Amino acid sequence: MGQVLLTGAERFLDPNDVIVSKTDLRGRIVYANRRFCSIADYEEHEVLGQPHSIVRHPLMPRCVFKLLWDTIMEGQELFAYVINRTKHGDHYWVLAHATPDRAADGSVSGFTSCRRAPGKAALAAIRPLYEDLLGIEAAIENTKDGLAASVRALHDHLGRIGTPYDQLMHRLIAAG
Repeated sequence: MGQVLLTGAERFLDPNDVIVSKTDLRGRIVYANRRFCSIADYEEHEVLGQPHSIVRHPLMPRCVFKLLWDTIMEGQELFAYVINRTKHGDHYWVLAHATPDRAADGSVSGFTSCRRAPGKAALAAIRPLYEDLLGIEAAIENTKDGLAASVRALHDHLGRIGTPYDQLMHRLIAAG
């Protein structure tokens, strides 16, 4: 998958749309529903077996994905606002709910993500935070150090507002 030129065009989910995808433990897509494929401009055969990052938008802070992966690998669920990229360079925002899938023995065997249309108030609140986090990541040449700095900045932000990440997400969801 080569570099995709971003168009700046935004797509919007209908309030009743649900995007569903499932991945294996390595983040490779094993299932994508029709809405996933249609909004992202992919045919199902183009995404199956591909890393879920196939729809990752460069304006999405890496520290949020680190939080997401750390949380679901621990067997917990996570809500996050995510900007995704289509095959042709458009973008769309979602409220993602990522959960671990479990094998018969209780071990984590993969992941399911259900995404819905985000509320406008929630996006208005999350965009400035994401811009700040991206700025921190971009300001440090070493990508590992940039990621670590943005993780610290996210934790510092949550400390300043006195709200854990999951409570912030629930507050934003309630705000719409």
